[in-house]
Amino acid sequence: MMAKPTQTDLRPGLIDIVSASLSIAYARRTAAPVQRSFDLRDIGGIEIAVLTKAAALAELSDAMATGRHLKLAFCNANLVNIAAHDPGLRRRLAGFLVLADGIGVDIGAWLLHGAPFPANLNGTDFIPSLFASEQRALRVGLIGGRPGVAERAADWLGRQFPQHRFKVVSHGYFDPSEEAGLLAGLKAAPPDLLLVAFGNPRQESWIADKLGPQHCAVAAGVGALFDFFAGEVPRAPETIRRTRLEWVYRLWLEPRRLWRRYVLGNPVFLLRLLRQRFFPGRSRQ
Repeated sequence: MMAKPTQTDLRPGLIDIVSASLSIAYARRTAAPVQRSFDLRDIGGIEIAVLTKAAALAELSDAMATGRHLKLAFCNANLVNIAAHDPGLRRRLAGFLVLADGIGVDIGAWLLHGAPFPANLNGTDFIPSLFASEQRALRVGLIGGRPGVAERAADWLGRQFPQHRFKVVSHGYFDPSEEAGLLAGLKAAPPDLLLVAFGNPRQESWIADKLGPQHCAVAAGVGALFDFFAGEVPRAPETIRRTRLEWVYRLWLEPRRLWRRYVLGNPVFLLRLLRQRFFPGRSRQ
């Protein structure tokens, strides 16, 4: 009859298991970083990809075609200002592909790195370009915005890009008790692209904390994009967009909501860049 193992007999086995687990964890932490085919530039503590429009589109197309999970953010001056006071957000964004959005980060690239970004990849123009350029039929999920806005945005997208399928997951005001069901629905039928319109920084935090490869291939934080697609907020005339001053038009349309972001935020952003340029060792805040 086999003797019952004593506590002393079990200790070496437990030690071996714990030791192996720690070795695996250490190896993962010390493994070589994922090789990128593009450079990054630090703008206010956020690493922004140096990509042309064609290269950025190719990066997303590859992720969707292969199922490689990719988290996408668009970085403008406002996101830099928000992240300056939120170390957790900066850590989360380190796991994203972050694209340059707007003249502010271009000024930052010129001041800090000697050259602007290759392209202005704002989500309002970039996402439709992605749909237009993608030959494969995409499954696209929409979550966020006020009740009814995502439905109108999906309807507009369906008319503009009938080769793709657009499905509303939920508006952005769902109850916390509903979140598990929404995530389970995504897991049951993961889209190629999930557009998350919660606004900064909630959308980036939610994407980082809640979504993985089981939920979608690409998860993109898109801010007010649904409002534009649904006709809730008009785009600036083309002449204003070409001069990179669409933010002035938005401020003129919604001064009460946006004055703090632009009238106060833009000077703060510029001061933050100057501090990074001349006092790089100081805090990001």
